[in-house]
Amino acid sequence: MTAFAIPAPAQPSVAIAGGDRRFPVRRIFCVGRNYAAHAREMGNDERDPPFFFTKPADAVVDSGSTIPYPPLTKDLHHEIELVVAIGKAGFRLAPEAALSHVWGYGVGIDLTRRDLQDVAKKAARPWDWAKGFDRSAPCGPLVPAEKVGHPTSGRIWLAVNGAVKQDGDLNELIWPVADIVAICSQAMELQPGDLIYTGTPAGVGPLAAGDKVTGGVDGIGTVELTVGSPQ
Repeated sequence: MTAFAIPAPAQPSVAIAGGDRRFPVRRIFCVGRNYAAHAREMGNDERDPPFFFTKPADAVVDSGSTIPYPPLTKDLHHEIELVVAIGKAGFRLAPEAALSHVWGYGVGIDLTRRDLQDVAKKAARPWDWAKGFDRSAPCGPLVPAEKVGHPTSGRIWLAVNGAVKQDGDLNELIWPVADIVAICSQAMELQPGDLIYTGTPAGVGPLAAGDKVTGGVDGIGTVELTVGSPQ
């Protein structure tokens, strides 16, 4: 047994629908600008190739959580996303082989400190402080691909206090799941436990303390969270 100098941190994990089992989270990859309308609303060209950023594994929180409004920001934004859970290691995968490495799917929210991201963009700095903060990756229960298949279409939506803010379809993904998994695997050796947040449709916007957020992907599931008081 390994002897650690301090207590080992808890293993981050995500719930699995329909039981008590949980999915261990190793890394979180996120795809930027993977819906054309969102790319345009952010002032970017949807013809650009996909790019990735990361969040720490312990940024995940379960659906139904209340999360404090995070520090250092006055412009916290919601971004609803289809989440891909990797169940088998793979490196330099071809798109036609990529889906065999997918364990299942979920619904997540990429929370973003937009004001910090805007500053980082202007200064050509990394986005880490804008994207990878505590509790920035809420995720609903995962469903195995063997039960739901590999979705290529279906409504993806998010509402704040009951008012729909984001409303799109998975068929609007510029780079579908097989491509995203394959492209990510060219740079990283994917491992079981990796999550990929696949991008968000148009309609991202601000959240305030007290907001109730709900979202979902047809055929996959839902995610819910409440924004608490500032830390």
